[in-house]
Amino acid sequence: MRTARLDEIVRQQDPALKSAVEMLATGQVSAALDALQQQGRVKEIPNAEERIHAIAKSYVESPNNTLIVSPDNASRSELNVAVRQELKAMGAVAPEDHAFRVLVQRQDMTGAERSWASHYEVNDIIRFTRGSKAIGIPAGTYASVVAIDPTGNQLTVEKANQELATYDPRRLTGVSVYREMERDLSVGDRIQFTAPYRHQRIANRQLGTIERIDAEGNLQIRLDSGREVDLSLRDHPHLDYGYAVTSHSSQGVTADRVLVHVDTANAHEQLINSRLAYVSVSRGRFDAQIFTNDADKLGDELGRDVSKRSAIA
Repeated sequence: MRTARLDEIVRQQDPALKSAVEMLATGQVSAALDALQQQGRVKEIPNAEERIHAIAKSYVESPNNTLIVSPDNASRSELNVAVRQELKAMGAVAPEDHAFRVLVQRQDMTGAERSWASHYEVNDIIRFTRGSKAIGIPAGTYASVVAIDPTGNQLTVEKANQELATYDPRRLTGVSVYREMERDLSVGDRIQFTAPYRHQRIANRQLGTIERIDAEGNLQIRLDSGREVDLSLRDHPHLDYGYAVTSHSSQGVTADRVLVHVDTANAHEQLINSRLAYVSVSRGRFDAQIFTNDADKLGDELGRDVSKRSAIA
């Protein structure tokens, strides 16, 4: 069934890309990939390091309104570093870095997996959207995982006041799971918000560019909508680089040009599948390029139908 969202996307795309997106939307993945390959939109680069470098080079050739989509966090991080190095060499990102701790969402966990202690790791940061009076955690607060009991399905977390709480994660819904990561941020960096910031009316996954930053973590960001916002990382540490994003984080985001990274050697079915093919390619208004290690295997890997399985949340 065609959706209003699909109609909006295909109206903006060039006819050849529009046709491929329509095929992906109806599950004709092999036909869509054949069409994209005939259009010169599939690049095969077997060596991983060379492929990452090629994507970064392609990005900086036309960085305005370009987005990279990569299915897993490891390659996404590599791509962000590679792009940032290229932009710094060009002078598009300021040379002075400021190192901060930010919270990056664990997108490798499905919604169902958040109910099981075995999927958590020590030092994960949990945000309790709804909270729980039973274990003394108010809504909107954070706690750090300090112990895991997979057999009894129990998590022990340390709250901000250093008190410990142990609970069964099946009994607490409305949680988000993050990892604390260090990021070097500079004026000119592209960022993506990893959680909504209601105080500034910023939605989750919104993109922007840093226009001002200081050593205390006070930032001025120009959102892609054109609105300027001021925030402190002490109050809202939920942001990450926005050059390369996962396919999950790209939902709701569009760009003039999208560069899609697909490594078939790391083809986890929850990450590389027909959903990735459609979501990533349809992000591009005017162009979409797929970079892969093996063009012959693309059809099999991206053709997997996971529509009836749990989506990554």
